[in-house]
Amino acid sequence: MFGFFKKKPIVVVAPVSGEVIKLEDVKDDVFSQKLAGDGVAIIPSNGEIVSPIEGVITRLFPTHHAFLITTKDNIEVMVHIGLDTVELKGEGFKVLKQEGDKVKVNTPIIRVDLEYLKLKGKDIVTPIVVSDKSITNIRLGQIESGEPIFEVK
Repeated sequence: MFGFFKKKPIVVVAPVSGEVIKLEDVKDDVFSQKLAGDGVAIIPSNGEIVSPIEGVITRLFPTHHAFLITTKDNIEVMVHIGLDTVELKGEGFKVLKQEGDKVKVNTPIIRVDLEYLKLKGKDIVTPIVVSDKSITNIRLGQIESGEPIFEVK
């Protein structure tokens, strides 16, 4: 009636410092056409990847290039570090948390050697997407890790 029962939007924060760009500008159709979900991407300026949301790590890819975190409200956020980085088979990535771990916002999850990725010819752009939900209040441009990048409706 007066908005008392309205759910607050879920705020997703930057999992890494860098430049936030539109998902449509990512040079990979799966992300740019939003086939994996809606979101943004960050061109990282450092290699510490932290949790963008509070929840449980429900999937940590064996190649350590991506992970999913699910909130208590069943919102699933994926962080995908670089493009075609699956081909590196985990090289250049150091995992700090495991599947099933509960994490808070800003909990370090993976350290990545960005220079190694570049040396191997990989684009370091890091998409952050939400499956089956729409997003609002998108923030583009320079950002520090832990600052809000969008809200989930």
